[in-house]
Amino acid sequence: MSTPIYQLALGDAFTRLQPQLQEYFSLAPGYGRFGVGVGTFDVVGCPQPWLRPLLRLTGSEQAFFPEYGERIPFRIENHAHLDPFGRPSLTARREIFFPGRTRLFHDTTSYVDSGARRGLVDYLGRYRRLATDLNLSVTEDGRLRGVSEASRLFLGPLRLHLPGVVDAKAYAEQWWEPQENGSGRHRIQVKVIQPQLGMVLVYAGHFDYRLEQYSGGRSGPGYLPDPARPDRWEQRM
Repeated sequence: MSTPIYQLALGDAFTRLQPQLQEYFSLAPGYGRFGVGVGTFDVVGCPQPWLRPLLRLTGSEQAFFPEYGERIPFRIENHAHLDPFGRPSLTARREIFFPGRTRLFHDTTSYVDSGARRGLVDYLGRYRRLATDLNLSVTEDGRLRGVSEASRLFLGPLRLHLPGVVDAKAYAEQWWEPQENGSGRHRIQVKVIQPQLGMVLVYAGHFDYRLEQYSGGRSGPGYLPDPARPDRWEQRM
């Protein structure tokens, strides 16, 4: 079985993650199972009312959305696979159940090892038009932190590097939160901040997580269920 992409990116630091996080990030291509998380976002969406009408223009991309709410239920599926270019990848499909509207939020994180880049690249949206480099670290208490850097936008044959003055950075943290009864739950917090506009997206909440078998016993390293497949793949970095 191949190595999980987060272990490839973190190296020895992977073993310093909380045990529950190591399990969460243990999916690898060919594993034969996928992860399912069900929980509630304490807050999710764009916190700036004036910006939400502009985000309606990008709603079909399934990467950003104009809604904003509190106590919003959500579901996430994690699928480890090889992408069409042979790179080990993890695709996440999120369903966010706003009142009267369900929003989808897709991304594929791929581990790349080339002369130009060695590490994780995250491709966002149903067309994978936006790519960012992910820099990971592990805190002293075993939490995972990630910061997105150097975003690129792919428009047809064009590869547009977004300058720092207009680029937005995502700051993410994920950890395991023990409960008094001896159980626990996963927690996640993500903030996307643009230098000129401030916070353009936030989601923070908790969820329970389990592994499920693929139907029909599918376990090939390139297998990805149709609902999780993007409308377009992107190889450029």
